Amino acid sequence: MKGNLIDLSIPKVMGIINATPDSFYDGGKNIDIEKAVLGVEKMLEQNADFIDIGGYSTKPNAKEVSIDEERRRVIPLIKTLIRKFPEIVISIDTFRSEIAYEAIEEGASIINDVSGGILDEKMFETVAKLKVPYILMHMRGTPTSMQGLTQYEHLIKDVIFELSRKVERLRSLQVNDIIIDPGFGFAKTLEQNYELLNNLSYFEELECPLLIGISRKSMIYKILGSDAANALNGTTALNMAALLRGANILRVHDVKEAVDTVKLFNQLKN
Repeated sequence: MKGNLIDLSIPKVMGIINATPDSFYDGGKNIDIEKAVLGVEKMLEQNADFIDIGGYSTKPNAKEVSIDEERRRVIPLIKTLIRKFPEIVISIDTFRSEIAYEAIEEGASIINDVSGGILDEKMFETVAKLKVPYILMHMRGTPTSMQGLTQYEHLIKDVIFELSRKVERLRSLQVNDIIIDPGFGFAKTLEQNYELLNNLSYFEELECPLLIGISRKSMIYKILGSDAANALNGTTALNMAALLRGANILRVHDVKEAVDTVKLFNQLKN
């Protein structure tokens, strides 16, 4: 990334910047570029390793966003961040190959595709052309239809199999840097999310680093009887559980708490 190798044997933290008005937790907070830049600055001061920039909310039943609107939300922000923080490592959170290509051209380093190539047939070829790390997430359907596609014969085997077919295709295109995201909350019920979390070690057979994105999600606050705004403690607890089961990257809204969790995890390992 940016010509440097990043050692993922030591877990890393990815800070989330949603440049959208309707994300489930921080919607509207980072629509304004100046506010987004301040948010990124804080995350970098708190030792975030990566910053994930997204302009299309993929929460269940999220509104459609035109490609021009998504471009308007993320490309000027990426340009500004690269100019202000030259060493920043940016991940572009998009399922559109065109947006991914433009973001990388402007200085982003990683493509984070929640659809795992489902929603844009040109995505895998675009990643191969750009030769950048690719976060391959497991999802079925679209943000509108995914919650109706939670029927699995065997959850863990099915998710790993569906991901393995895509890993095989990506590797056939000479995409070498693949990061797996099991897709918590995407075509998964609450119970299935916990089954996934409890069985993360099985994903080692894919031989790819593992990214976990559970920050403030409903799988946490529904169990606690609260809401996203009050799900930080639960997020921290489950992030430690994920690290103990092999997670390499934590994708979070709250960087300091995640960095602290990684420090304590590393101490446990020593």
